[in-house]
Amino acid sequence: MGHAIVSAVSRKLAPTVDVKGFRIPIIGLGTWALRGRDCARLTDQAIRIGYRHIDTAQMYDNEREVGEGVRASGLRSEVMVTTKVQPTLLAPLDLERSVKESLAKLRLDVIDLLLVHWPNPRIPLAETLAAMARMKREGYTRQIGVSNFTVSLLEEANRISTEPLVCDQVECHPFLNQDKVIGACRRHGMAVVAYSPIARGGAKSDKLLEKIGKTHGKTAAQVCLRWLVQQGIIVIPRTSRVERLEENFSLFDFELSDAEMREIAGLARSGSRIVDWTWSPNWD
Repeated sequence: MGHAIVSAVSRKLAPTVDVKGFRIPIIGLGTWALRGRDCARLTDQAIRIGYRHIDTAQMYDNEREVGEGVRASGLRSEVMVTTKVQPTLLAPLDLERSVKESLAKLRLDVIDLLLVHWPNPRIPLAETLAAMARMKREGYTRQIGVSNFTVSLLEEANRISTEPLVCDQVECHPFLNQDKVIGACRRHGMAVVAYSPIARGGAKSDKLLEKIGKTHGKTAAQVCLRWLVQQGIIVIPRTSRVERLEENFSLFDFELSDAEMREIAGLARSGSRIVDWTWSPNWD
């Protein structure tokens, strides 16, 4: 079973996933590759549409602009902001300094969710997670989690962390079978946050997704995102176009049948991983 999806009070807001007493909006705006004034404008616009979850990272070099967009919306108290510590800064002193720098760039009262962006085998995970826990206890962040962690890393992290880990942010879309890591997250009561949820645009031209979309009056990308959120998986699609913000958010007025869900699951193929670097862990 997935996490309970809590209905939003307003029809304009997305549902949230309740994980360890922390509510994460099931759709967020991914800001990778967004820069400058466009980044601030899109962040503000997304919040005005109804997004209450904004995702950034130290590696994206746009925390300042994301913070500007959040403040411009006038709705800071309603918005969950995630940032991520880059893998070269996971030693305790580096991590703590970088988190304080992130908060200064964002110019927000607190980071809502702080993640380890990528595991770094050169730095003991216990040291990194101890520093993450300290950032939470000292009030720099409300919650902590991880990103790009495999099943074995999730097992280790949950065993040694002194604070609850609320999510694992991973590449997740119908073309990539992530059943193992999804299962591990659910065993540990963690949410799954899907980045590249429409496979960097690859879902838009998929014939099956297009066909199912026509049945519901939706686009292939909307069907792809709905397939994820219907499993209780949080999605953070990135776009640089305001009209796409609306499209990506319009997922809650239709439902896929069990047969359609199974058909879409059948799209998974080996070799479909998009994000894979020299520093990536040995994927499941």
